[in-house]
Amino acid sequence: MWGAIALLEGKGAGVIRHPGGTLLAHLRRVHGRLEEWGAREELRVAGLCHAFYGTDGFVVSLGDVARRNELSVVIGAAAERLVYVYASCDRGRSYPGLVAGGEFVDRFTGESVELAGGERRDFAELTVANELDVVDAGSLNADQTRGLYELFGRWRPLLSAGAAEEVERRLSGSPGRGDG
Repeated sequence: MWGAIALLEGKGAGVIRHPGGTLLAHLRRVHGRLEEWGAREELRVAGLCHAFYGTDGFVVSLGDVARRNELSVVIGAAAERLVYVYASCDRGRSYPGLVAGGEFVDRFTGESVELAGGERRDFAELTVANELDVVDAGSLNADQTRGLYELFGRWRPLLSAGAAEEVERRLSGSPGRGDG
């Protein structure tokens, strides 16, 4: 983990603004939330680095997807693959069919890719951890928060018990922010 933090710091994550502070602080909180849910090491490390290539919702990129080996040598191939899957997601086209194994569109290539069941679960878990941190930062309006609650409700079959419980506790009945 310390190698990943050093890489993130070297890429400027500690000074890049993100809801709730800096990008590095956000990445650490996502990692911590995944740890609280009992996620395995590769997923926790992917949570720490999930915005390395930017995302569909956060355009700042710390690394180049054409040079994925740079991250892979630091966090391992399995964790880097999860980072890439997360970063590559075309949310508008991929979120609706995630549970059913529907189309997952890579926003970098425009191609539909097939995710294995484990990758879909990891993607869903990481997405929930990320979005709950954004909710905690107070960055979403009531409609956006309700939308997340509905989306994550549909994703329930993919979520760990810890993630599902936190979604329910934080987002159910909330007008614009979790209540815990």
